[in-house]
Amino acid sequence: MNIKAKELSKIYGSGDNQVIALDKANLEIAANDFISIMGPSGSGKSTLLHLLSGLDKPTSGNLIYDGRDIYRFTDRELSAFRRQRIGFIFQQFNLLPVLTAKENIIMPLLLDKKQPDERYLKQLTDLLGISSRLSHLPHELSGGQQQRVAIARALIAQPDIIFADEPTGNLDSKSGGEVVEILKDIRIKMGKTLVVITHDNNIAGMAERQFVIVDGILREVAAK
Repeated sequence: MNIKAKELSKIYGSGDNQVIALDKANLEIAANDFISIMGPSGSGKSTLLHLLSGLDKPTSGNLIYDGRDIYRFTDRELSAFRRQRIGFIFQQFNLLPVLTAKENIIMPLLLDKKQPDERYLKQLTDLLGISSRLSHLPHELSGGQQQRVAIARALIAQPDIIFADEPTGNLDSKSGGEVVEILKDIRIKMGKTLVVITHDNNIAGMAERQFVIVDGILREVAAK
């Protein structure tokens, strides 16, 4: 998957109340990239992620996935595209409390009326170290285990790219470090593209391409 963001801007309000959340951002993401984006609170990090992943639409600019501008999709087409091609990991685990870990993981497939590939599910949960916890409800899992379930859910449809928004924000340092190592492992073993929004310098430093965003302006600061 090749992604090109061209002059992406997001503006809220008008006149004296106008806020430029993102200012003409340009970014190209190639297959198997590992990109981190850092910035202070309110800098536009989450706005950028929401635009790159099709969760929100820009005020101006284009977002091209493999030659197609996804902002020209209908809402239904865009929703299906996100479910099938993009994985999301958020700071909040967003697990449904009445469903088991396994049921939470396979939910995106059921929305598309598909059944899980049990071999792939086992491979995924073995890699994440949660195979023995699949029958447990979220409240019976630790924070780190809940985030691993959320990661499995993001990967169950075998998407091309994973967007992670502060994936360690709700975890202690030990669990957070383990989650980051898991994400790196998944990227290498499963060949996924990974874009991580973070405020943690250590996490950002693990990425092969590092960006910062300040006052809505994005710039690349390092590439390995």
